[in-house]
Amino acid sequence: MIEVKNISKSFDDIKAVDDLSFSIKNGEVVGLLGPNGAGKTTTMRIMTGFFHPDAGDVLVNGISIKKDSIGALKLIGYLPENNPLYKDMIVSDFLKYSASLKGIKNTDLKDALDFVVKSANLSKVFYRPISELSKGFKQRVGIASALIHKPEIVIMDEPTEGLDPSQRVEIRDLIKELSINHTVLISTHVLQEVESMCSRIVIINKGQKVGDGSISEISKSALNVKTIFFEVEGKKVESQIKKLNDIREVKFTKVSDDRYKVELIVDFDSVIQPALFDLAKENNWKVWELTEKGHNLEEIFKQLTR
Repeated sequence: MIEVKNISKSFDDIKAVDDLSFSIKNGEVVGLLGPNGAGKTTTMRIMTGFFHPDAGDVLVNGISIKKDSIGALKLIGYLPENNPLYKDMIVSDFLKYSASLKGIKNTDLKDALDFVVKSANLSKVFYRPISELSKGFKQRVGIASALIHKPEIVIMDEPTEGLDPSQRVEIRDLIKELSINHTVLISTHVLQEVESMCSRIVIINKGQKVGDGSISEISKSALNVKTIFFEVEGKKVESQIKKLNDIREVKFTKVSDDRYKVELIVDFDSVIQPALFDLAKENNWKVWELTEKGHNLEEIFKQLTR
């Protein structure tokens, strides 16, 4: 488990992170979202010991990053933004070098290399120069370097940045595999990736947390409404629907003489569908569609970071 407790960080007169707190439980895959300049990278650098917070602390399985950074960082694997690699090295030598930096003994080296080569699927490029690899394989090498000491927690800053669509899918699938045995925190601008990979999201803006939970939970707290689509055919559709309680807004679009598409905005917790079915039965309406639309992550993100 990792706990971010009231951390703050300023650079001159710019407050990059402002009293930020959140926690990540073992086995969770959490997406850290925010607009450019929101403080995502600074937060990750504090969590991984690269920056010292002006205030607050980060606890990794109860170990303080401020008081025992070496002990805490043994539990974390970190892929920084822009994935710094020694491109003149071959993959095998780079990973051996990474292992030495992480304090892995020679007696454990083969096991560590076998683990990351299998985890990141690097067997085809293990003896090739990093400079000759595709961007996707370079990202895999960076992820392998982060995993070589078998950390419990993996933190990745923009892991799919600059990749083409097929490479994004490959890295996304790799992260999903990693999530089976690791706690994962990912920062990304690609909202679709968060929706497909993450069980929870933390949204920050101007260094402060503005949302935390599943998409459904954040949607409820941020917008507190949902949309019901109702397509129906019959008499007195408009007048009858307008009599219903708990409707914030309603829009009617006439399809034909007696057929309407109705868009209803209601409270998030409202269950209006039974009342619509009762109206249809009482008035002998033909129901063509009745669906509920929640808010997507892009809508939530825009609302919380305005």
